Amino acid sequence: MNNIKLTELLNEFFIEDIGDRDLTSEHIFPAEQQGMGTFIAKQSGVLAGVSIIEKGYSLLDPTIEVSLHKRDGDVVEAGEKIATVFGSVRSLLTGERVILNLMQRMSGIATITKQAVTTLNSETTKVCDTRKTTPGLRMFEKYAVTCGGGKNHRFGLYDGVMIKDNHIAFCGSIAKAVSKVREQLGHMVKIEVETESKEQVEEAVHAGADVIMFDNRTPEEVRSFVLLVPSHIITEASGNISIDNIADYGTTGVNFVSLGFLTHSVKALDISFNVTSKTGGKQNEFVRNV
Repeated sequence: MNNIKLTELLNEFFIEDIGDRDLTSEHIFPAEQQGMGTFIAKQSGVLAGVSIIEKGYSLLDPTIEVSLHKRDGDVVEAGEKIATVFGSVRSLLTGERVILNLMQRMSGIATITKQAVTTLNSETTKVCDTRKTTPGLRMFEKYAVTCGGGKNHRFGLYDGVMIKDNHIAFCGSIAKAVSKVREQLGHMVKIEVETESKEQVEEAVHAGADVIMFDNRTPEEVRSFVLLVPSHIITEASGNISIDNIADYGTTGVNFVSLGFLTHSVKALDISFNVTSKTGGKQNEFVRNV
């Protein structure tokens, strides 16, 4: 993840949650009170966003010590420790929710991506994401896909051309749309065309598309369409592909399968933030667990 962008977004997220101050922590704990907390996986999965623990707490309070036990991309089992943090109790509790929210969502994405890659079980066909991401979280969600073994499609409208059915309808044809783009853009930008029929695939090939997507096609249709495309053109299948049928696309010869569900309907991985305390005197004293 881009460090400058990460800092900017985390600051925004903390401001949204904390506002002027953490009323609860500031009115319960004195500024000098120290404590220890542990991030623990409550279910098995693939981790993503572990580095946010370090970055997030460094922005809130540079004196907090962070010890990472796992890294992004690691497989974790229920009960395993992910990281331990020590420092101001106020800072630990103020930052935990934003950090947990991001890490749980990202780890859920990494976990389902790993499942998709494993189920596809192909040496030649790769899993990739789409632009169906949560506004404001695209950088985090697409990074999480890579932690699970997937690839990134374009990040936005600005880094790749994708001529879809509505573009074609307004323009009049695939050939016209590709020609107009090719005349104005430089050689570093790839052009992808969405197709739904044999005729459209052939038109996209003749128009000089760099990538051809087969939209909402069955494995059998994809297999037949791939044969129409020269090897120098990348192929992609998308639409109506799920964990239940993704394995059927692994033998079609298509280069990529793009999956919107990796990011738009993922279930967060359950991760908790636990503190250790012991009874002493009139109150609980948070202690560092070495």
